[in-house]
Amino acid sequence: MNDRVYVGNAGKDAALDRGWLLGHFKNADDLRHSEAVEIKWGVHPRGDERTQWVRGEERTALLVLISGRFRVELPGRSVLLEQQGDYVVWGRGVDHSWLAEEESVVLTVRWPSVPGYAVAQEDRARLHG
Repeated sequence: MNDRVYVGNAGKDAALDRGWLLGHFKNADDLRHSEAVEIKWGVHPRGDERTQWVRGEERTALLVLISGRFRVELPGRSVLLEQQGDYVVWGRGVDHSWLAEEESVVLTVRWPSVPGYAVAQEDRARLHG
């Protein structure tokens, strides 16, 4: 494979890094390393939720529904994504949480790619336990 081209499968590659396909957390010599943007392929079973709100967000985010029914909770607002292609964008400083009302696949793009963000230990245990 040419080191300037990467071909993969989002479902398979996402399973290797908690859903993340691209961002600062990939090795510097990996074509998918980026300090500008992060991309996640999120596969969520029905009822999966982010129980702890993300607070003090320093990035802008775009979340696009690929399949299913997915709710994003924002301060004072609940956004339901229910048709393929529905999306929501929120900016820096906007806290958020989410719930998969049905089995869902979502594509998340965040920018910039900022080190130091991680799923809380209790959420990580629930997601991978």
